[in-house]
Amino acid sequence: MTFKPTFKLSYLIITAALLSGCGDEANTADSNTSQAHPEKAIVDASATAAAELKPDNKIIDEKYIWDLTELYSSPADWEQSRQETIERINALPSLKGSLASSASALLSASNTISDVYKAAVRLLVYATLKADENLKIAENEERRQLAKAMLSDLSAAISWYSPEVLAIGEAKVMSFIKSEKGLAVHQHALEDILRQAPHTLSQEVEAVIAKTGKLTSAPNSIYSVLANANLPWPEITLSTGEVITLSQAGYSKTRQAPNREDRAAVFNTFWGKWKEYEATLGSILNTHVQGLMFSTEVRKYDTSVGRALAGDNMPEAVYQTLVKEVNTALPTLHRYFTLRKQMLGIKDDLRYYDIYPPLVELNKTFTLDDSIKLTREALAPLGNEYIAAYDKGVEGRWMHVYPQEGKRSGAYMFGSAYDVHPYVLLNHNDDYDSASTFAHEYGHAVHSVLSNANQPWETADYATFIAETASIMNEMLLQDLVVKQATSDAEKLYYLGIGLEALRGTFFRQTMFAEFELKINEAAEGGEILTGAKLSEMYLELLRRYHGHDQGIMTIDDTFAIEWAYIPHFYYDFYVFQYATSIAAAAGLAEQIGQGDEVARDNFINMLKAGGSHYPYQLMKQAGVDMASPEPYRALVKRMNSIMDEMESILAK
Repeated sequence: MTFKPTFKLSYLIITAALLSGCGDEANTADSNTSQAHPEKAIVDASATAAAELKPDNKIIDEKYIWDLTELYSSPADWEQSRQETIERINALPSLKGSLASSASALLSASNTISDVYKAAVRLLVYATLKADENLKIAENEERRQLAKAMLSDLSAAISWYSPEVLAIGEAKVMSFIKSEKGLAVHQHALEDILRQAPHTLSQEVEAVIAKTGKLTSAPNSIYSVLANANLPWPEITLSTGEVITLSQAGYSKTRQAPNREDRAAVFNTFWGKWKEYEATLGSILNTHVQGLMFSTEVRKYDTSVGRALAGDNMPEAVYQTLVKEVNTALPTLHRYFTLRKQMLGIKDDLRYYDIYPPLVELNKTFTLDDSIKLTREALAPLGNEYIAAYDKGVEGRWMHVYPQEGKRSGAYMFGSAYDVHPYVLLNHNDDYDSASTFAHEYGHAVHSVLSNANQPWETADYATFIAETASIMNEMLLQDLVVKQATSDAEKLYYLGIGLEALRGTFFRQTMFAEFELKINEAAEGGEILTGAKLSEMYLELLRRYHGHDQGIMTIDDTFAIEWAYIPHFYYDFYVFQYATSIAAAAGLAEQIGQGDEVARDNFINMLKAGGSHYPYQLMKQAGVDMASPEPYRALVKRMNSIMDEMESILAK
């Protein structure tokens, strides 16, 4: 997961995950594998809570703990910088009215705003990392909230900028850019403002909208508190006699229990508790969707999906093609479920609670050193420049490696400290999942290194649409390596099974989420009120279609219709589809690069270096992948069928 805010001079955008505090991007509430980026891609719903660990007196070498003094020497130093940044934010409105006077005035104002934003983001990076070391320390969490509030205030302080640029007029803005070379770093942002002219309002209205940010983010905050802190979790006794509290973490742990009756009891109990709050959770999500509709209408977009994609200038055809191709490919998903049923030895109906148990167990240790070494070997096809950036990252104190009491669970990379380096949070448990997670996060880290080295601050940030392709590429190359090096059929089946689960969780399941998000927004735009019962009805239809309920592939009970309430993605505004597009792009590129295609490799590296200097769809297209066409999605489906061919061949021996 990459954890990186997006800045555009047209208006300040902080990703939903960043301002909500969901550091691992979102919750897919899904796979137990490292590649299905549910747990890394968008945080497991329990990841905003401290890891459930007992105190460990083991002394950890400082090389496994990130060095935050490279950001600020102390919390007191951070606070002093925050106060200075607040003063700079308060001074920004004084620039209002100056932009049209000359090219140098436009440059001066743009540079000032950009510099203040960079300082504010650096403050947020430190506050986030420090808080996530131990979520039980209240002053650290307070520091994070102060940093987030400051970014919200910054957004309001520059809300006049875009309307004023538009008032100057395209001809004059372009003449300023031509005459003042210093404006080159702001050119993409300025052109983006001009592109979005039909959806930019007066200075007064933009100022009001900027101030509504704290209100429109409220449903997400309310949901997070309810889902992570206030739901009264039930207890369940497993067949082993172990008593488990079915919190989100407890559910994630026990849903893959080897005993089938235990799994059934876990599912029925856990989702039964969510069902009790269906009406409340429906009201919260409906309020969020109504807020999106407000933004859509006030900014004069036809649909919420169109508004959400407009910021990245993303063709709606990408979203539409993804959903269409995934639905066409459902027989491949159903083939996987049939194979899963065979490998688990299930004689009667496959049920929804049979998704999570691993197909094959692997008792093999992967230490951090193993993860570093294997990942480096797997990434060799990406070339010397990539490996050099990787080596720099693993040799420096960029990581917080091991679980500890109070530490945030999950994993993420935060790459926004432009003048320092990326930071990586891990919870390395010395298993293959940890190794794959490591490869994933260092895909993000190297992406940030290459982008920051080749782009100015103003265009160094990159879209999620690109980011996840970089990280999933690393995972796929690692998987291909360990499959090749496996010393037994059982070990090979284990890695292949993880690959299948990655494709299910990140491609099919994320697209199911994306289709649900599209449907609920379309329903609201059609005048429907999204009650909890209505949301469950809509979700159940998708759940059954994707899992082959009517074809007898998998039985989906009515009880599980409430699962929508467990997924915080739906508060992130058409965000999750990018995971499915990313894994599709990565599949084709990984195959080409793994086979030694130097042109594909160089195109990929150049895409990483480009950062946010162009729109993500265009950058991907320049790398040879058109996500509005069927080909990338079909390449991924081909990979999935190829994996199953190999597994079935082994099983047939």
